[in-house]
Amino acid sequence: MDKPDALRAFALQVHDRLCAVYGCPIPYFHDLDPLSELVSSLLSHRTTNRSSGQAFKELRRRFGSWEAVRDAPVAEVQDAVSPCTWPEQKAPRVQQVLREVTERRGELSLEFLAEMPVPDARAWLESIPGVGPKTSAAVLLFSRLRMPALPVDSHHHRVATRLGLLPDGVPVGPAHARLEALLPADWSAQQVYDHHEVLMLHGQKCCFFRSPACARCPVLDLCPTGQARLAPKTADARPADPHPDLFG
Repeated sequence: MDKPDALRAFALQVHDRLCAVYGCPIPYFHDLDPLSELVSSLLSHRTTNRSSGQAFKELRRRFGSWEAVRDAPVAEVQDAVSPCTWPEQKAPRVQQVLREVTERRGELSLEFLAEMPVPDARAWLESIPGVGPKTSAAVLLFSRLRMPALPVDSHHHRVATRLGLLPDGVPVGPAHARLEALLPADWSAQQVYDHHEVLMLHGQKCCFFRSPACARCPVLDLCPTGQARLAPKTADARPADPHPDLFG
């Protein structure tokens, strides 16, 4: 088995173990149209789900349509999204993205993405200024399009790095392509969604940013980081490289 195949097999082993713990298949958390999912994802950057959810609902309540949001005075949009972090940045960004979609498509709709292969749909979305790989994947996977694109949030990224699914130092953006390449090409949207959700949930419930609960981790036997944290400390001990035979 070559190195890429070994890493893919390891990713599936992690997936199966965490799915058994967190209960796959995991129900989708909402069923938005893709344009609404795009707005929701833009609001969610570096803020809590509760805050971005409040901002999203207020936009809908106050303006009634995305066309109205697009055309409203920016100060009014900023006030509506004030529950989010950096509303002064997110309000003009959301409006600019809505204008860009209108200019390219002649209407405010992203339903056409359903007819495109996933890589092409992601490339189209990411060609819009302000839309990165996490947002493009969220639009395709989380919306009612249900297309198999893998989002990577900070929890997912942290768990993947500690397990050795990613080399140290790979940022979240480039991690999308690396982690998606480890998944079977024939996986359904539900399977891709489960994979994202179980790594994210594990980061939220066990593999914390500070003081991860390694002693009760269900993948401790697979995790070089956790094993190194729990190993007896010696004066000359050095952390082992995660899966040194898989990277190089």
